Amino acid sequence: MWGLWMLPSATMLHSFLLLLLIGTFIRLSEPMTREEKNKLRNQVLEMFDHAYHNYMDHAYPADELMPLTCRGRVRGLEPSRGDIDDALGKFSLTLIDTLDTLALLNKTAEFEEAVRRVVTDVRLDNDIVVSVFETNIRVLGGLLGGHSMAVMLKDSGQMLWYQDELLHMARDLGLRLLPAFNTSSGLPYPRVNLRHGVRGPETRTGTETETCTACAGTIILEFAALSRFTGDPTFEAHARRALDFLWEKRQRNSNLVGTTINIHSGEWVRRDSGVGAGIDSYYEYLMKAYILLGDDQFLQRFNTHYASIMKYISQPPLLLDVHIHKPLLPARSWMDSLLAFFPGLQVLKGDIRPAIETHEMLYQVTKKHNFLPEAFTTDFRVHWAQHPLRPEFAESTYFLYKATKDPYYLEVGRTILENLNRFARVPCGFAAMKDVRTGSHEDRMDSFFLAEMFKYLFLLFAEEEDLPFNVEDYVFTTEAHLLPLSLSTASNSPLSLVINNMAGEELDDANFEWTCPNTRLLFPDPAFPRNLREPIRSAVDKSCPRPAAIREPGMGHPPLRAQDFMANNPEHLELLRRMGVSLIHLKDGRVQLVQHATQAVSDVAAEDGMRFMQEMMELSSQQQKEQLPPRAVQIVSHPFFGRVVLTAGPAQFGLDLSKSSSGVRGFVTVAEPYNGCSELSNAEIVAGRIALLQRGQCMFAEKARHIQKAGAIGGIVIDDNEGSSSDTVPLFQMAGDGRNNEEVILPLLFLFHKEGNILLEALKEYREVEVLLSDKARDRDGAEEEDCSTEEKDNSSPASSEPLNQSKVTTQEQVAEDSVAGQESVQPAEGLGSYVPVDVGEEPAGDRDSNSQSGDSLMAEWQEDLEAFKQMEKDEL
Repeated sequence: MWGLWMLPSATMLHSFLLLLLIGTFIRLSEPMTREEKNKLRNQVLEMFDHAYHNYMDHAYPADELMPLTCRGRVRGLEPSRGDIDDALGKFSLTLIDTLDTLALLNKTAEFEEAVRRVVTDVRLDNDIVVSVFETNIRVLGGLLGGHSMAVMLKDSGQMLWYQDELLHMARDLGLRLLPAFNTSSGLPYPRVNLRHGVRGPETRTGTETETCTACAGTIILEFAALSRFTGDPTFEAHARRALDFLWEKRQRNSNLVGTTINIHSGEWVRRDSGVGAGIDSYYEYLMKAYILLGDDQFLQRFNTHYASIMKYISQPPLLLDVHIHKPLLPARSWMDSLLAFFPGLQVLKGDIRPAIETHEMLYQVTKKHNFLPEAFTTDFRVHWAQHPLRPEFAESTYFLYKATKDPYYLEVGRTILENLNRFARVPCGFAAMKDVRTGSHEDRMDSFFLAEMFKYLFLLFAEEEDLPFNVEDYVFTTEAHLLPLSLSTASNSPLSLVINNMAGEELDDANFEWTCPNTRLLFPDPAFPRNLREPIRSAVDKSCPRPAAIREPGMGHPPLRAQDFMANNPEHLELLRRMGVSLIHLKDGRVQLVQHATQAVSDVAAEDGMRFMQEMMELSSQQQKEQLPPRAVQIVSHPFFGRVVLTAGPAQFGLDLSKSSSGVRGFVTVAEPYNGCSELSNAEIVAGRIALLQRGQCMFAEKARHIQKAGAIGGIVIDDNEGSSSDTVPLFQMAGDGRNNEEVILPLLFLFHKEGNILLEALKEYREVEVLLSDKARDRDGAEEEDCSTEEKDNSSPASSEPLNQSKVTTQEQVAEDSVAGQESVQPAEGLGSYVPVDVGEEPAGDRDSNSQSGDSLMAEWQEDLEAFKQMEKDEL
């Protein structure tokens, strides 16, 4: 994003070179010396080199760098991360995203070499499904930004060999994205296959029915630039049609838009509205489309939305989501970190006061946690603890400094630099924070870190003479790619006729209704910005940590948080009662939470209960998205030899079997006590074996600690709910207990009652039973012991090159479903107030019926399964 813009005089109308606000604050704080700024600028350059060179040395041509393991992230070769991986298209994402950063940072030789690599090495016709939104802003935007820089350098006598190769690649990519727009509404499908489009089975996409507002509304800058660079109006027309549809579907009373929308019917799927994730760059692109294209319609729409944002969502310094039909009703009690871009957009709008206030709140939260948590509550506590090195806060810091020249924002920038170096820097780059509270890392360095973070930090500390070109001639996209403002006068511009007719005419004063205010007049008191910041700083200091006496639910304790809740903790149950929340045990072992606000001990406790229920719904939804694929318990000893494979649920802690090439193999034995909730009395027998445990009476992680202490090499928890089976009950991940679960290093798997009973009967029949715990069934021949090698190979169908299907109770199709199933979806219960079905890690055990099938009956069933296995072509656990 760029600038503090004013409409120019008539002689400059057609270039739309919008001027920076000329006013500056008289500063009370000590200005930073030029020497200090230069030192920080050089530090930015060194940090960029550290990140970029490690990507090129250890990851290229992969899409992204994995900085903890010093290798590239190649989609399909690493465990899937879900939707995050839709940004990866095997097109050297980080290099393309970094092109114009190299140019801006005066790294001309490296930029030229990078362009040559992209032109020579990158393919865009891969048979891979990618996000339309991410591919547009990162790859198409990166190619266009790189093209803009290459043209600028060529015009200055450098890179004379360049013949618009990046632009040709951009047009090719644009054509590959266009099939996504083939909907009745004009809203694009969220994903597209780069080779096959969205229609047909080979595309593996095109069945989606909804997309986020930002996903459909963040297209216009890149597509319009592509149209104006190439002279083909098709791209801009599709982007305008999508924006027009979103505008028509706004809620007419509140003038707000929802978060997700049905791409066919135009119905809002999620009706919560804010300025963060899911909507953010839709508003940004309305303003910037006006700046880049000069179409007043975009500004009018933005102003309409902005007035509603300030009326309903803005509660300075907070920005809280509301319901579009009931905008006075808050939709959640937390904020996500993506809204940190909004103060920068307010600077662009010229609304400086709320920008200062919100930015200061974000800065204080940053100082509390070193980084902005992915989400934080209204009392500034961590809600989601991750931080993937997002640049939005640095972006707003830069724009506020440009607007005010207040050295305070240079000190904010210094803090960002120091925290990145102290907490995120690793030998092979910069690693995302897995948890800002503990400082643990995640093995990822997203491409936007190089594309955006270093641009804004460099611009913050650079002097005008440090820049290779005038950045005021460009607009920054949401990915900080540089598009020249001269595109507004391109020959295919819909405004070109109007512009030509106005040439030479003087503007009357009415045109300056769009002008941003001068900060000299806005803030005549030089102490005013500081006076705005002080109360916010004090508010954050007082609210985090929140004093128990202010917000306790009647017991002298701070409110219970969803992520800390344990259903077997008496103190937690008492806190729930006082908040008006009751707990119901379901037959399948899950827990249902119901809140009646009238049953709370006080209004404060009822409010805390409402917050707890909202957090629990968000946590349940988040955990559902993070489901791991099912695991396998394969019986490999005589007489099974790997023919019996039981579908098992994974744990969120302990050894990750998906990262173990051989799995864990050992003989099983029943733990004593069977529930594993205290130290084992048969530790000498369990040592070196895989322990069998019964679900119930304590947390899963506690069971794991006890068997690990006894020397077990693995554990299998068997459900105590009679008759439960993976063919009727969705698999789930066993949750931790809120303590340090990293100390658990053995694998723990979960079997439902029916599958667990098979294993127990086998143990009863044969006394010594060996199993393999793994991420998927191994080839049967490979699972056999050497002394069993004389077993007839004809009995081991399917062919040894194919893995087995998993069990008698799960089909191949069901596994695909189970791999994304976990907790039941969260929904309100009629007449019950807030309702959340959740799995809380463990519940008290019920009575267990030990009735079981005979060994002969089980063997007969296994033989039937063996025949079924022979018909299966493939196992996709």
